Amino acid sequence: MCSSSSQLEELRLHVNELVGELPERIGECSALRLVSMSYNKISGVIPRGIGNLTTLQILYVGYNNLIGTIPEEMGNLDNLNTHYLGVNNLRGSIPTKIFNISNLQIFTASMNQLSGQIPSSFGYGLPNLVELYVNDNYFTGQIPHSITNSSKLTVINFSTNNLSGLVPNILGGLSLLEELYLDGNNFVSESSELSFINSLTNCRYLRKLSLGNNHFNGILPVSVGNLSTYLEYFYAYNCRLRGTIPDGFGNLVNLLILSLFDNRLTGSIPTTFGNLQNLQGLALYTNSISGFIPNNICGLQRLNGLFLQQNQVTGSIPDCIGNLTTLRSLKLGNNKLDSRIPTNLWQLNDLLELNLSSNFLIGSLPPDAGNLKVATLSIGKLVNLETLDLSHNNLSGNIPKSLEGLRYLTYFDVSFNYLSGQIPSGGPFRNFGSQFFASNEGLCGDLRYGVPKCRNAASQKRNIILRVVYALLGVSALVFVMAIAYVFRRYRKKETVESQRDLTSGKAPLRASYYELSQATEGFNESHLLGTGGFSSVYKGTLQNEEEVAIKVFNLQLERAFKSFDTECEVLRNLRHRNLCKVITACSNENFKALILEYMPNGSLERWLYSEDYFLDMMQRIDIMMDVACALEYLHHGYTIPIVHCDLKPSNVLLDQDMVGHLSDFGIAKVLGDDDSFAQTTTIATFGYIAPEYGSEGLVSIRCDVYSYGIMLMEVFTRRKPSSEAFPEDLSLRSWVTSSFPNAITRIIDPELLKLDEENFAGKYEILSSIMELALKCSMENPDDRINMEDVVAALKKIKLKLLPYFPETTKGSVQNNPN
Repeated sequence: MCSSSSQLEELRLHVNELVGELPERIGECSALRLVSMSYNKISGVIPRGIGNLTTLQILYVGYNNLIGTIPEEMGNLDNLNTHYLGVNNLRGSIPTKIFNISNLQIFTASMNQLSGQIPSSFGYGLPNLVELYVNDNYFTGQIPHSITNSSKLTVINFSTNNLSGLVPNILGGLSLLEELYLDGNNFVSESSELSFINSLTNCRYLRKLSLGNNHFNGILPVSVGNLSTYLEYFYAYNCRLRGTIPDGFGNLVNLLILSLFDNRLTGSIPTTFGNLQNLQGLALYTNSISGFIPNNICGLQRLNGLFLQQNQVTGSIPDCIGNLTTLRSLKLGNNKLDSRIPTNLWQLNDLLELNLSSNFLIGSLPPDAGNLKVATLSIGKLVNLETLDLSHNNLSGNIPKSLEGLRYLTYFDVSFNYLSGQIPSGGPFRNFGSQFFASNEGLCGDLRYGVPKCRNAASQKRNIILRVVYALLGVSALVFVMAIAYVFRRYRKKETVESQRDLTSGKAPLRASYYELSQATEGFNESHLLGTGGFSSVYKGTLQNEEEVAIKVFNLQLERAFKSFDTECEVLRNLRHRNLCKVITACSNENFKALILEYMPNGSLERWLYSEDYFLDMMQRIDIMMDVACALEYLHHGYTIPIVHCDLKPSNVLLDQDMVGHLSDFGIAKVLGDDDSFAQTTTIATFGYIAPEYGSEGLVSIRCDVYSYGIMLMEVFTRRKPSSEAFPEDLSLRSWVTSSFPNAITRIIDPELLKLDEENFAGKYEILSSIMELALKCSMENPDDRINMEDVVAALKKIKLKLLPYFPETTKGSVQNNPN
């Protein structure tokens, strides 16, 4: 590949399946300016010959399996400006000579096993250093004061090491600093105050400050209020902080997250927090904070999470709490609150978690508490409340039956109260055990709840009737016959209703008839046709109760249609997830088979990607792909046995009125056995999305869905179909993306998402790179190398967190064009 006369200037081999070691002869490619070999499986040591590449400017060898030490010869690369060694297994210390490469602008050695101390001369030889990442290693010692000589630094990441001593008071000399990460070390404070914060007030562009998990054992200084007004993130959790929370935090008007949990803070919550109109998360839990919850907290209209649990807060929950319409998590447990629960709290439509446990709350739950609808971490999804903890209070009255409507409630605890009446038994209450209702002497209901059986008025009335009947048996045979007939009719009616169970919810709506479906679609008129598939056609219909539905009619002239209908019924019968298309009921006889589905007014994801009249911004695309990922996570890992969808593509992702994604069309899905990791199939899914092992061998596993998801993730953000004629025969969507990753993704990304002249280009570029990286990890050729959907969901949450500052007002309903 290389010789002394080689003119090779760029070597781009990133994101492949490369194994083996870096060749020693790479040092003979003397004209190289760029080497990009990240995201492979390269092992072994870094060859010393790499130090001969004296013209090298950019080196990417991160995300591999490199071992050994960083060779001293790397210090000879005087023209190097970008040095990326992160995410390997490198050991030892960083050669001192590297800190004398004066052209170096970006140095990344994070997530290795490096050790040693940062040289005291650090900074003197790095006048052009802009970004420094050495986090997640084993470095010891102190931060050298000479670091301020690297005066162009904008990012310093020392987090998760074993650094100790004092944080230098001269860091304020880095006037361009934007991000400082010192969390996860052993730093201490020389006085009762964290005096280094005084210095940081000179960093007028500081946006992120992370100090968590240290041993400061001090007080936050008043000068906190003089930090940069650009500051968006302030983390100082688990730092042994003492004293009160400075009022000056109220000056930091651009704060998005303030995290001071797990400390020893006292005093009250500053009323100046009312100034933080951009605040999205406030975490003060596990401290000794006292006093009232200030009413002006209710003015924080962008607050998503309020975490005050495990403190000594007293008084009442503010009546204005219902004004926090964006609130998703409210945790006030383990305090000394002694009021009633404000009525308008039950009207927070986006609430996900509500924990008011271990207080002295009184009163009863309103009968319409079931109106609560909430969102998951993906912003704007209207689903059902998942966590409700009211245990260890003084609540009385009944448990509202309307709570049965919270279909996705997974945690509910009202133990140790004074509740009475019947415990609801429908909906999510089928899954709750007796421990969640303990120590409520007035409760009754099903025996599984550990309470007495209820004696209601109806049962008492029946007992009286029976006694009368028995008393009159010897007097009047007619009364006896009429009583028997009455009981028989009641039994037959109950048996009929119970035999017609709903396909998905376990409730009992009547099965739809062919006549009713024909009426709903005006004789299956083409004007009602929403679309056609391989085995079926889907119509929009309006039932007699005026409910709009989608009616999927199977073409029984096709042999596979019968199997497709049976498969969908089998798969969807017991599945319950907010991101799966819900089946309401079915119609089935010898000549006609149909599923009645929830109607999705915004059509398919394919429609929104490729129709000229519609547009999805970056946040909306992330939200929808998060919806799909959550659905697959449930199918693969959240159900009793794994289910493989087998036909993942944009046309099978439907969007409701709030642009929430729902996965549909399970006609060729596979249910794996308890011990099966794969199944065999002869059914072929859609070309372009098929995993290699699916197409060549007919082997189906959950990894096939992961592959298809990766391809669809690329498609959504490039707006290129995998079967596009724009690709030559030897090029696929994946290989096209690979060829431009990570340094040229502007060539492949949908140009509407990223414009070179926009203000946030750099930040969005990084986010889109992360998305493409995730898509490539999902679509690895070897199934064993693909990540699973649980990891995909976790990665998307992190990506979305980075994207939020660029879309502060975004909700799932903020589409530019509504097709209806």
